[in-house]
Amino acid sequence: MKLIGSSTSPYVRRSRLLLADTPFEFVDLNIYAEGRDALRKANPALKIPLLQDGEQTIYDSRIISRYISSKLGLPALSWDEENQITLVESVNDSLILLFQAGNRSGLDIRQDVLVFNLQHERIASTLSELERQVVAGKFASWNYPAICLLCMLDWTRFREVADLSPYPALLSFVEQAYQRADVQATSPR
Repeated sequence: MKLIGSSTSPYVRRSRLLLADTPFEFVDLNIYAEGRDALRKANPALKIPLLQDGEQTIYDSRIISRYISSKLGLPALSWDEENQITLVESVNDSLILLFQAGNRSGLDIRQDVLVFNLQHERIASTLSELERQVVAGKFASWNYPAICLLCMLDWTRFREVADLSPYPALLSFVEQAYQRADVQATSPR
């Protein structure tokens, strides 16, 4: 298997962690510079990660996780776990949009503009719910939803896109996850 993406992407990191005990090749691209052409050739959606396994190519991290889980015989996700991933992806997408708008495009993401306001609202609402779920023990097992949560939170800290200090359980979750060697090895830093 070959995983193509960027070492700083939270979506790519999920797949890397899911494959931590499986041999695979990782192709690290700078998708905003010289790696853009390679991405364009590999994925018409221009998204990372993508997984190539023989003749099979898969374009999306959530579908990649299903493929890997099926291939490795991992248990299927419950509906509650699917919902946890949806929450993580919602806040992750909003954070990435704000990062691209602010850090990559030079826009003031604090201005009173609908698209930015909606992202800030989603981030606050979703992080509060994820904090509640961590406190309730919903992310106690190291499984794909926990991997997704860790990748989003650590990317948020790495890119300094949002203040996580109001969410002590989420910060504690990250610190506990960093006890794992695979988490340390895939750090975006």
